[in-house]
Amino acid sequence: MESNKPRLGRGLDALLGSAGNAAPGSPPSGSVPVGRIQRNPFQPRKRFDEDELKQLADSIREHGVLQPLAVRVVDGGFQLIAGERRLRAAQLAGLDAVPVHVVEFSDQQVAEAALVENIQRTDLNPIEKASGFKDYLERYKLSHEALGAKLGLGTSTVSNLIALLNLPPEVQDAVRLGQLSLGHAKVLKGVLDRDRMLALAREAVLKGLSVHALEQAAKAVKHDHLEAPAAKPKPVAEKTAHVESLETELRQRLSTRVEIKVKAKDKGQIVIGFDTNDDFERILDALRK
Repeated sequence: MESNKPRLGRGLDALLGSAGNAAPGSPPSGSVPVGRIQRNPFQPRKRFDEDELKQLADSIREHGVLQPLAVRVVDGGFQLIAGERRLRAAQLAGLDAVPVHVVEFSDQQVAEAALVENIQRTDLNPIEKASGFKDYLERYKLSHEALGAKLGLGTSTVSNLIALLNLPPEVQDAVRLGQLSLGHAKVLKGVLDRDRMLALAREAVLKGLSVHALEQAAKAVKHDHLEAPAAKPKPVAEKTAHVESLETELRQRLSTRVEIKVKAKDKGQIVIGFDTNDDFERILDALRK
């Protein structure tokens, strides 16, 4: 029944405890060599803070890995489900083996566990979170509402995060690196002109603008754009009888369409038309004489 399915929003422990049964033939816990554990292919986190890993490695050297990693059996080895920071830190600390909890998970459950672990425990940056959501939705053909229900998030929260992936790459990189926050990204998302958006993003990074200050800057840019008077079309200079006679002379000499466009005093263009390559070569020969 639906009521018996784990709600991911309750946390990773709930998912592991209720959805993860021990894999057949494998102990529910034990110790396995680090080299036999494959990375989680559904891991949404792409960057791990080196300083945090070093601190965790120092702790592991002194106290060991206190919480087992969650893994499943794949192709005679083990695939990580949750605990990549602990695995990386254990490798950094020089451990040969780590404690594990072996469960039987489907690919979808592994992807869900990776999302839950990062969202609720270590906070992905907004772009990584959005990418993780998008990949999951496309892979398992779920709606924003369905994923929100699984993660204990509102549908609008899921939709707004995924919409961040429509931002220019330069803005996404700034958010990914922590130079701009989710709040900054939401403000920039409302700026429709790409050039103005990028200019505001650069200003926010360089000046360290708060979200409120960026909102005010975005409103000022929008106001200036709306209030700016429409550019008046430049008056087109009228052709004199002399110019028209020159047009006629050139048409007759080149046997093709010729237009003299007068833009201002002593400025303009002579436009010569041609319909075929032979036409073009003929006109060039005539001009060279």
